Amino acid sequence: MNLYLIRHGRQSSRLCNVNVSLSEAGFRQARLAGERLAHKKIDAVYSSDLIRAVETAKEANKLWKVPHMIRTELREISFGDMEGMADEDIAVTFREFKKEQARMEQDLPYPGGECAADVIKRAMPVFEEIASGGFQNVAVVTHGGVIRSIVAAFLHMEPKDYRLLGNSLENCSITEVRWLETYNRFTVERFNDYAHLESYPELLRAGWTAVEN
Repeated sequence: MNLYLIRHGRQSSRLCNVNVSLSEAGFRQARLAGERLAHKKIDAVYSSDLIRAVETAKEANKLWKVPHMIRTELREISFGDMEGMADEDIAVTFREFKKEQARMEQDLPYPGGECAADVIKRAMPVFEEIASGGFQNVAVVTHGGVIRSIVAAFLHMEPKDYRLLGNSLENCSITEVRWLETYNRFTVERFNDYAHLESYPELLRAGWTAVEN
């Protein structure tokens, strides 16, 4: 079985992890991701319940026309006290935390929020559910923190090292994972693939923000 992990499209706010709709650019990104995977014969699409993930899934699913399952467990990592703040304010208020986090000596929870191990614990049962669901090709629309954390788990990396997986994931990039039932394991076939966006530089994160909290 093949899993296509899609980061949601660009949201309509730059504030940290606010539950808002996609921007116009986000809908464009979602359509391009849908077109990129249209030939894969997607059987089902899962998404988190956050608005930007639901809208991304629905937009891409206009091409696939398959069942859409929403799971709260696929929500973005909780940034705790940072949520709703601007990146420049986070950089000042949480300066010391960010320095300690960058050293990756431990799986630090965000102040008042979650760590990677928390995300893995809540999200992994959903991936196990999908793996046992009899599907051949499933799209999962979720978030950057979830993708990096769960891929780290698939690769048997320490949770604290999840930040080694991509400095910045592109919105509506595709990470392909294969479930090998015979060996009871996931393999990562590609990561943060955004070839479908490269012809549109205005849709890349460099044209919006390069910051990843």
